[in-house]
Amino acid sequence: MTTRSPYEAMLGERIDELHPSLRRYFSAIPEGYIGVGEGVFAEFGTPRRWLWPILRVLQSRGVLYAGFARSARFRVINRTVAIAGSEFGAAEARREIDVPGGNWTMVDSVIVTGGTESAPPGVVDRLGDPHTVSAQFTAEVKDGALSMTSIKAGLRWGGLRIRLPRWCAPVVHLTEAYDPVSGLQRITLSLTAPIVGKIYEYRGHFAYGIVKEHPNAAQQ
Repeated sequence: MTTRSPYEAMLGERIDELHPSLRRYFSAIPEGYIGVGEGVFAEFGTPRRWLWPILRVLQSRGVLYAGFARSARFRVINRTVAIAGSEFGAAEARREIDVPGGNWTMVDSVIVTGGTESAPPGVVDRLGDPHTVSAQFTAEVKDGALSMTSIKAGLRWGGLRIRLPRWCAPVVHLTEAYDPVSGLQRITLSLTAPIVGKIYEYRGHFAYGIVKEHPNAAQQ
């Protein structure tokens, strides 16, 4: 059975409305291959210093960076990993970002949720190693770009799982688009909390391609 990407489940026929570069990015990556992107984040993290001590625990688990960087170079490695008993696999990503003081790695895994008459297919992004934060998303395709907005969020710490009530849960907005002028893919993400406002963001551009995975790539 050919493994499909969770985004293909969520978008269905709408995936064909994406720009071809984005359609390749969000489609399944064949076994034995990886997706590799390299680029620059114009801004990455949060300039709100009072948040840095709070975010350090999440930084240690590869969820959020407890600081703020400009012109931060980054590299992303994507894989589609099969899930037993499902035609839709997990979209796993590892992002290595050059931040002040060294290199920091962010990891996440996106899986399908729903898929019933009462709950159409969506995706859940599980961030961190081990999985610490999760967010469920809805998606919209417009002008060849993909916009995603979180509708649920939760925390996981050991055996404790907490679903955050909507009134206090931060909302994630993510947009992936293709820039025909530069020929690069552009990404913009913001994390907004009730009352407080925007507490975290990153935006940048990168070149992306699918390449054969070398034996040592799993160690990257």
